[in-house]
Amino acid sequence: QVQLVESGGGLVQPGGSLRLSCAASGSIFRISDMGWYRQAPGKQRELVARITPGGITNYADSVKGRFTISRDNDKNTVYLQMNSLKPEDTANYYCNARRPKTVITWTDYWGQGTQVTVSS
Repeated sequence: QVQLVESGGGLVQPGGSLRLSCAASGSIFRISDMGWYRQAPGKQRELVARITPGGITNYADSVKGRFTISRDNDKNTVYLQMNSLKPEDTANYYCNARRPKTVITWTDYWGQGTQVTVSS
């Protein structure tokens, strides 16, 4: 099993910044992509950003240019730097780690979530 522990959420004013962290522990052998998803009340969980072990990233269109994902493979930690935050970024943010099983299948692991609230 893989344990993911997020930190860094909170309340911030529009235009402000937050940095989320997610530390992986346990059976982290062969963990590949890591990422951040978010879920607002009444909405489906959506991808925010993902990063491969080699540092290739992809972002949701809604956060491009404002959010930056990074990872420290030595510390088994992934980060999400969020700048120019908007009220619509308010959501519970979940860390995700993926372990491939075959070429086309994998196991997803999830953190418990950290709340981000953008409000004046």
